[in-house]
Amino acid sequence: MVIMDRMVSENFSPAVDLARRVCLAIEAFDEGTPTLAELGADVGLSPSHMQRTFKKILGISPREFAEATRLERFKLAVRAGGNVADALYEAGFGSSRGLYETAKPRLGMTPASYGKGGKGAVITYALEKCDLGNLGYLLLAATGHGVCKIAFADTEAELTGDLAREFPRADRRRDDRALAELVAALGRQLQGGAGAGGLPLDIRATAFQARVWNHLRMIPAGETRSYGEVARALDLPAGARAVARACAANPAALAVPCHRVVGSDGRLRGYRWGLRRKRELLAREGAQIPKGADP
Repeated sequence: MVIMDRMVSENFSPAVDLARRVCLAIEAFDEGTPTLAELGADVGLSPSHMQRTFKKILGISPREFAEATRLERFKLAVRAGGNVADALYEAGFGSSRGLYETAKPRLGMTPASYGKGGKGAVITYALEKCDLGNLGYLLLAATGHGVCKIAFADTEAELTGDLAREFPRADRRRDDRALAELVAALGRQLQGGAGAGGLPLDIRATAFQARVWNHLRMIPAGETRSYGEVARALDLPAGARAVARACAANPAALAVPCHRVVGSDGRLRGYRWGLRRKRELLAREGAQIPKGADP
């Protein structure tokens, strides 16, 4: 099931139940993308009413959900060892052109390259020891299209090992000098200033994740938002948990500032790179953290 379907299952209302039924209808459609008329007929509503309700609950259109569903099927098929030609038809793409037009903006590389662990992609990366030592080491990796990964760890070996696991067949090259300007932008942000928010990104995302991550990039340094506030800003009042999952899946620390999202009581919740780093980043940006917040 795609992430949006898991989200709508968490809370019940007539509108949420409708969105769930539309999700199921889309996921059961195995050839191309269902039309609004077909989906409306499946749930017994007019296409326009069905679409408005669906978008109000999920924040994306039925077509965007269908594209994300097909892409997820494709990714699962190639991860299981299937070849790209078979996987694209199994996922419901009528042609390789349809797959490439849908997948390229979300995979950050060609579908064939993604299915082969990044084979054919050139990924340049840089490593930097963060000042004061509390953040450990920082890795920034980029393709020719933009930054594909920013991560923290206690050692360089952890960072390079994680990059290798994510892109095992990519041509990975360390070049600190080539990425010095991008790393400098991160350094400015680590000192509490503006920096990484404008970096070009080349990261994989579902339609929902992209909406959340784009919104997070608009949160000013020194401020925080709760998961519920982000959900409501996206017109998803019941979507706090889905927002939290999107934050946890963020591959680009700092550039997508998920550290600025906290619990409804202001306490620090999960952070992919550790709560001590989340606390440190917020402190450097001047955000107010309640006493007794999670360490």
